[in-house]
Amino acid sequence: MVASKPPPPPRMQVPLLDLKPQYRALQAQIQAAIGAVCASQHFILGPAVKELESGVAAYSQCRFGIGVSSGTDALLLALMALGIGAGDAVITSPFTFFATAGTIARAGARPLFCDIDPVTFNLSAAAVEAFVAQQCERRASELIHRGSGARVRAIMPVHLYGQITDMEPLTERARAFGLKIIEDAAQAIGAADARGRRAGSFGDVGCLSFFPTKNLGAFGDAGMCVTNDATLAERLAVLRVHGGKPKYYHALIGGNFRLDELQAAVLNVKLPHLDAWSAARARNAAFYDAAFQRAQLGDAVLTPHASLGVRHIYNQYVLRVRERDALSQYLTAAGVGTEIYYPVPLHLQQCFAYLGGKTGDCPQSERAAAETLALPIYPELSETQLQYVVDCVAAYYRG
Repeated sequence: MVASKPPPPPRMQVPLLDLKPQYRALQAQIQAAIGAVCASQHFILGPAVKELESGVAAYSQCRFGIGVSSGTDALLLALMALGIGAGDAVITSPFTFFATAGTIARAGARPLFCDIDPVTFNLSAAAVEAFVAQQCERRASELIHRGSGARVRAIMPVHLYGQITDMEPLTERARAFGLKIIEDAAQAIGAADARGRRAGSFGDVGCLSFFPTKNLGAFGDAGMCVTNDATLAERLAVLRVHGGKPKYYHALIGGNFRLDELQAAVLNVKLPHLDAWSAARARNAAFYDAAFQRAQLGDAVLTPHASLGVRHIYNQYVLRVRERDALSQYLTAAGVGTEIYYPVPLHLQQCFAYLGGKTGDCPQSERAAAETLALPIYPELSETQLQYVVDCVAAYYRG
């Protein structure tokens, strides 16, 4: 249905994200931390970076953290450290931010897209199993993708929106075929499965993003690789400084992937508050769930599913809705911020046309791209604002 009349002038503004309240609460501590870095004039891989690496690794249930320049560079660095490149392929999801597959291609490897679970939006273990059975074959000790001849080297699951992918069957498949696991946990720091295992701790490398919109956000780009493998951690650390160890001696070709000391200082102030912020997001999600149930909108609006016992950190709160684009426009006019994560699945992106993807290859991803809409979920939202958002959605469908 289309609303019979435009929405009235907005009674309030509910932006998709407002970082100013968080900053106001921590302003003095953050300014002091930045001032300490400025006073030390130690801007590259200093004590703040080391402190953050230790803190985030422990938080993610990993032994080692390697601070890097962004979540994208964390993925690229992980691929490089595992020696994945030309002639190789990586299985991943087409319903995710571009960096997931973009870094695979930048490393010289081939993204192999498998469809998502329609309930969680995460990579489907059943789809991966079917893909391997139908499109791959064993040759000696290697798994080969028949269509391209590429060696399948790794699986890159994405813990989308802040919920853990069902990792047990994926881990079993990876072990059976000798594949590495690189976890794209950019949206999922602190997310955990029903056994309490946290994002980043399942695979060979976990890749985190501290982009400002994340639950733990920097003042710009920043990221981290986490791992439990000491040898791999050392390789990641060397590759992030152009592959040089000692300085000016290069056994490897790396890149400039260093985490900035100023960003680390800001993140060290924020990290102790992360659990409280994630809990507030979960409370907001629970409020939405109950309010939408009271609104009785039927199948016009489906709220996010949180698997039983998991810790969903709600980096995004994403509805599946009818008439998504019209609803988004209506909410914008009503003063409610929204975002579409993601309008074009990666197998249909123009830059990946060389892979031969076509409409119908990943139907669940294509459906999600047409039906999903993110609502404001940041910790500082009031119940009045949350109810206003629900009321605006309900007004559209009752229009």
